[in-house]
Formats: sequence, C-alpha cells, structure tokens
Amino acid sequence: MKKTLALPALLCALASGAFSSTAQAAWPDDKPIELVVGFAPGGGTDVMARLLARYTEKRLGEKARIIVINKPGAGGELAAAFTENAKADGYTLGMINVPGYVFMPLYKKTAYQPEHIRLIARLVDDPLVLIAKRGSSVPPTLTAIVDTLKKKPASLSFGHSGDGTTGHIALMQLEEQQSVKATSVPFKGASEARLALLGGHIDYALITTGEVPDLDDPKSPVQALAQLSDKRGKNDVPTGVEQGFPVRMASERGIGAPGALPDDIAAKLEAAIGQTLRDPEFLAAAKNDAPVLAFLPGAQWTKSLEANRVALKPLAPRMVDR
Repeated sequence: MKKTLALPALLCALASGAFSSTAQAAWPDDKPIELVVGFAPGGGTDVMARLLARYTEKRLGEKARIIVINKPGAGGELAAAFTENAKADGYTLGMINVPGYVFMPLYKKTAYQPEHIRLIARLVDDPLVLIAKRGSSVPPTLTAIVDTLKKKPASLSFGHSGDGTTGHIALMQLEEQQSVKATSVPFKGASEARLALLGGHIDYALITTGEVPDLDDPKSPVQALAQLSDKRGKNDVPTGVEQGFPVRMASERGIGAPGALPDDIAAKLEAAIGQTLRDPEFLAAAKNDAPVLAFLPGAQWTKSLEANRVALKPLAPRMVDR
C-alpha cells in the first residue's frame, strides 16, 4: 500500500522538478525583461537604457524582449528599491546611477541597500568638468579659484544638478581638501545649470563631459577649465590632478539586479552587455555617450564602488547638516 502511495508522489515530485527546470531554462524567452529607470523619460539615463535594451535583447535570443519602465522619484531611490525587492529571476533589472546610488545610503536611511543589489555591468564613466562662460572675467584656473575663495569665502558660485549629485559632491571635495567655502547653487539638472551660467547668474557649472557636447567647439559659449579625472579625455582639457587638485568625480551608469540573481543569468547578461558596447551600430547610435562608454564587469564594478564609498563617507555629515 505504501508503495502504491509513494509512486504518485514520486511522479509528482519529478514532474514538478522538470517543470521548474523548464521554466528556468526558458529565460529570457517566456516574458519581457523589465529594465527599471529611476528618472523621467527623455533624460540621459532613460535614453541610454532604451538604446541598450534595443541592442542587448538581440544577443539574448530571438524571443528576448527588454522593455524600459520609468519609476522616477527620490533621486533614483524608488527604482533601486524596486529592483532590490523584485523576484531574482532575471526579469527585473535596474539602471544604477553613481555616485548617488552609493552616496545616498551614507547620509540617510534609504529604501534600498547597495549590498542587496547585484551589479551586472558598468556602461558609462562620464567625468565631471568645470566650465565657465567663454569670455567671462571669473578666475580662469583652479589655482586662481582656490586663491580667490581663500581670500573671499563664498565669493564664487558653482551650479550643479542638485544636492548630493556628482557636481555637488565634487564641490564639497574641493572645499574639504582646500579648506575653502564656495557658494553652491543646486538646479534640477545640467541643462538648467548651463542656462544659468550663460545668463550670468552663476560663475561656474559642474556637469559631465557628455552633457557638454560642444566642449571641443572653439565657438562654444562655454569653456572648460578642468576635467576632474586622472587622465585627459579626447577634449584634452587639463585635469584637476595636473593643476594640483586631486578631485576626481564622474557619473557612472550601469545595470543591477536583485541580489539573489542566479550566476548563469548574470553571466549571460554581462556577456550580452559587453558585446553590445562593442557593436559599431550601437556606438554610432549612442552619439554623445559613445566617448564615455566604459564597460566594466559586475564584480570589478562592485569592487570599484566600494572604494568610491570609502572616499565619499567623510562627506556624508555635511549632507546631514544641510
């Protein structure tokens, strides 16, 4: 009797196991992959996500589809939390924006924790650049800027994309390193900061090179004074390091997933993204982003961001005191 009862149970267990294996093996063909973006449609992160989706899905199989879902709010926090809490089956991915992704949990309680999100790959490493209005009478070098601020604290104004963003963090780094005080002017985005600069409302703007496509044009209404990276880019702008100011800051974008994502799915995604970023058609379509594309495997990016976190931690108290 026991044998009679055991047989159906055994068959049921085998069938269940076979079904689970079939379901897992079906990835990514049985439904669309959602790529969650923490900012509104039309912005830089959204545009990159949609372009990446279109070219990457072809490398995951004929039936694979990637759709972009926008969940704007709280500087990307809502999207990161959604990604963290999603089922770890490969059907939910999230765009990761650094430094905010790393910096935000250092100074406030966030709805996500970076250690609970698995990084798949970095896409972009876009250095910050300090720009001024061409022909303006403001101090023209970092040395002159620092000297002026030491003599007259808060006498120079710096626009950026908002508190806790790339430009604001770089300004705080400069203030900490040089023991100076500048006037920080937050805007809702780089385009607003640039308009304020051209209108003469601020002295400088701190935005990324990808947000200044006319940087190499001698007729551009703006000019770059320093690129905040270790090496000069194609624009050949002198770095802050060259000028004696070791401020390094860049906007990085990449792909993350729920922390428990299986290794085989993570590996397939990482490989597909790497192939996409080497595709000549994708590079041509990326336009302004093409010069700052910088693929980094997930494990290496995770290690890099840990060093980033350590560097940013001393600035966290300044955000609490604001």
